[in-house]
Amino acid sequence: MPDETLLPILLVPDSRLRAKARPVGPGDLDTVRELAPRMLATMYKAPGIGLAAPQVGVMLRMAVVDIQKDDQQDPMVLINPQIVAESNELATREEGCLSLPNQYADVTRPARIKLRWMALDGSKQEMEADDLLATCIQHELDHLDGVLFVDHISALKRNMLLRKLAKELKNKSRDGE
Repeated sequence: MPDETLLPILLVPDSRLRAKARPVGPGDLDTVRELAPRMLATMYKAPGIGLAAPQVGVMLRMAVVDIQKDDQQDPMVLINPQIVAESNELATREEGCLSLPNQYADVTRPARIKLRWMALDGSKQEMEADDLLATCIQHELDHLDGVLFVDHISALKRNMLLRKLAKELKNKSRDGE
């Protein structure tokens, strides 16, 4: 039975959130198999709908996603995911991030994507996604390249969000939470 203890989620400004993750290789598969259930448990507890390995300090190209359609868990473990096609049509959605707690902003991204990845069993997978799932996948894949959702908004809005977050985290640590 894999260890399902929760993992600490890194918060901005941790420099690991800005680093590019390396591809998962054959020697990483045991690590990935152990990490996947822990990442899912951490994501559900947070609560969130996506979590990338760099957010828990593991610099591998891996993410977990579950938009819980109809309130049913339907987790996806994405190993070495890559977007192979995206629509010209754009969609704007409010995004947040477990590494920037309580901060939200509207982000515009391609409305539809085609994704390829490897599943935990080693099989190659491919799917098309739209709506919330497409946004969530693009958000998590950004993390694998050291990109945060705030990098998609204006510098003014980004600086306001980051200052607000820093103030909240400072107050939280001062209050001993």
